[in-house]
Amino acid sequence: MGIGNTTTSSLVLMALTGISVEQATGRGGGLTDAAFAHKKEVIQIGLTKHKPDPKDPVDVLSKVGGFDLAAMCGVFLGAARYRLPVVIDGFISIVAALCAARLCPGVRPYLIPSHHTAEPAGVLLEQALDVHPVLDAHMALGEGTGAVCLFPLLDLAASLYCHGSTFDESGIEAYVPQV
Repeated sequence: MGIGNTTTSSLVLMALTGISVEQATGRGGGLTDAAFAHKKEVIQIGLTKHKPDPKDPVDVLSKVGGFDLAAMCGVFLGAARYRLPVVIDGFISIVAALCAARLCPGVRPYLIPSHHTAEPAGVLLEQALDVHPVLDAHMALGEGTGAVCLFPLLDLAASLYCHGSTFDESGIEAYVPQV
């Protein structure tokens, strides 16, 4: 779509982690080479001009983030507050999750990443949050498609856990490790 939300996400990521514009920035909505070079230039200018404090995620969000990132950060914090799992879906939301985890490390156990993002900084973000995406389908669709793919799998796992047969009920001998 090209609405700029990966641009602000790259800015926030750079501000929080200190990584370079090349490491933090991808083509987003499929930019041409010229547009991609311009995007990286704008990101670098924004970071230099606004000087967010890397130790203060609220300062970072207020200076170089967008309302979308701030709102998602709040959702992650609220979910953790009420001990509810919450799905991360793509680059923008994993950057918001990093902000939330920097504000409150107790958020991490509640984060469920739906899929690997195609953005270049995705692996770095997964490592920083110590999360492991469920799906690796080379998706770069946006609009919550990773979450839409993940929810039926979560429903299936919950159903198997709650309603599946035990080994005894199925007539299967318990596994005995061979020494």
